[in-house]
Amino acid sequence: MAAMLAVLALTACTAQYRSHGYAPSEDELQQIVPGVDTRGTVEDVIGVPTTSGVLNEGGFYYIESEMRQFAWKAPEVVDRQVLAITFDEAGVVDNISRYGLEDGNVVPLSRRITRTTDGELSFIRRLFGNIGGLALGDFMEQ
Repeated sequence: MAAMLAVLALTACTAQYRSHGYAPSEDELQQIVPGVDTRGTVEDVIGVPTTSGVLNEGGFYYIESEMRQFAWKAPEVVDRQVLAITFDEAGVVDNISRYGLEDGNVVPLSRRITRTTDGELSFIRRLFGNIGGLALGDFMEQ
């Protein structure tokens, strides 16, 4: 009985791996010819991208990540593949690049708040606060 509990305890503490997303294999990419294939043929051959560029009909990006979860620890990214397919102005494949986790950089995100110098007074409060302070005599010439 003690041996079964020990085995059960050890198997409960094994790392669990999960994959998220999809990045096409090299065999699938061999079917795409730069300078010939278009956005439509890329979608037909390897599928709809995970995301695409937003400016000027940007490129296609296929992202696949492998996560590891061990016991109570937070999930950790152990592998990531990003396949970037760029297009020229006519929508024809220009370049195909593959990036791994080692190619990436950590980008710190920070929240910046612009502080005002007038305290807690809002624009509307200042606008309506001046209504009672005006007198007709202030506008008349003497």
